Formats: sequence, C-alpha cells, structure tokens
Amino acid sequence: MSSLQTLIFYATPEHDCSYLEGKQATTMFVDPKANIDTALYSKLSVLGFRRSGNHYYRPHCNACNACIPVRLPVNEFKPSRNQKRNIKKNLGLEITTTPPDFYQKHYDLYEKYIIARHADGDMYPPSEEQYRSFLVESNPNTFFVEFKYKGELIGVSVVDELTDGLSSVYTYFDPDIAERSLGVYSILWQIEECKRRSLSHLYLGYWIKNCRKMEYKTLYKPLEYLINNNWLREEPTKTI
Repeated sequence: MSSLQTLIFYATPEHDCSYLEGKQATTMFVDPKANIDTALYSKLSVLGFRRSGNHYYRPHCNACNACIPVRLPVNEFKPSRNQKRNIKKNLGLEITTTPPDFYQKHYDLYEKYIIARHADGDMYPPSEEQYRSFLVESNPNTFFVEFKYKGELIGVSVVDELTDGLSSVYTYFDPDIAERSLGVYSILWQIEECKRRSLSHLYLGYWIKNCRKMEYKTLYKPLEYLINNNWLREEPTKTI
C-alpha cells in the first residue's frame, strides 16, 4: 500500500493557465500507478490535492500561488438569507445517490451543460470518452447525487467521501432551469450530508481571487484557506 512517504510525484511542462489569462501553469500529479486508498486520499486532500478521474493533482506553478485550496468546517456554517431562500426553493426535489457508472441520462445532461456553460473551457467539446475519464473513473468512495424534479433528472453532483469530510468533485445541471441555482443547492446539500455522516469538512477545490468563476466559494463561511501548508480562516490579500 502506498503512503505519503513512498509516493512519487510528476510535474507537467508549463502550459496556458485555464483560469488566469496570460499566465503559465504547472501541475503536480501523483504517480498514476500508486495505490491510493481513502486514508491516503484524505491526507492528500489536507495537503491541497484534488482528484480528476484516476489522477490526483495540485497546482505547482513558478512565481504564482493564485490557486488556493479551500474547505468549509460544516458544523460552523450558517446559511445566509439567500442560501435559506435557495433551500426553500428546492425543497420539492427528489434526491438520491447512486454508485459511479456511465448512465446515458447523466451524460446527456453533462453534454448539454458543458455546451451551454463552458464552451470556452478545457472540457469543450464534451465527449463520452472525456466524461468517463473525468467523472466515471473514480475513487472507491465516490458517489453520484441525482437531483430530480417531477421525475426528470435536472442535476448531478459527483462527491468523494474522505476520512474527515466530503470532497465536492463536480456538479452539472440543466442550464434551462437556472432559476433553481442548483450549483448553490448542491453545495448546501453536501454540507448537510457531511453532518449526517458525522464528517467535519467539505472540500471545495481551489479558490482564485481574480477568477470570477471561483468567487462563489467565498459565500460559504467560515471558509478555510490552505496557506503554506496551514489551514487559515483569513482570506489572503495577495495570491500571485
């Protein structure tokens, strides 16, 4: 079994940053041959690593530390007025969990979402192969959360269970019903699911101060930021 002490890491060559225009990025990956169990995955998450398919990674850029891992201590979270309204708005949804697998209805919704919301991103154009490698190839403790309205699938969240929390991997939803703000609701649901499972944190990935797409994460408080290998509650004033 692999451990933090025995892991081998690889860094990619510099490439265009997906989040900050004009910036170059480097990504550090865990050796894909390593055997990553839940305990080791949890330790990697505490160190700021994320999972994409079977790959575990974190930014490793020269002269830039804009990508900051963030997590939420769920037992201290108190929803804002807008978040309470969101919960009330979505009370009628049917929510179920399912094991990770390829479901055609999931992929059809994912394809629609990417085309509508991320046509300028790395995941466009969507394909079944890309979808499988990104979301279907998973960790043993991954589960899919289905959000349905009147029997119709309108959203899916991909979530990993860690020893100390849940890791929010990805959420996609029907762009035609944006008024439900399912991206917000999925996080609120995951916060409550952490509590139901007696887990302390929800890991939300990376926050980037100057990236509009990442701003929403600061709406969940108290947010913890990983700075110099310490989880701190004060938002960093300088990140690049």
